[in-house]
Amino acid sequence: MVEIFKTNVVEKTQAMLVQKILSNTFPEYKINFDLSDCDKVLRVEGETIVAKSIIALLEANAYTCELIN
Repeated sequence: MVEIFKTNVVEKTQAMLVQKILSNTFPEYKINFDLSDCDKVLRVEGETIVAKSIIALLEANAYTCELIN
């Protein structure tokens, strides 16, 4: 399963920090960013993905995040 999220992460250092936070919380997920995309895309791949938990975790760290359908 793959979920794609629109974020407000703009810098590589921010992306690395967010990726580390997500990986610590969800070690089973494969996580990466595409900061060259206009939506600053966060791509999460895993067996079962709980989008609400990912969104809540980013928002708790002062980032915006919304699921792209």
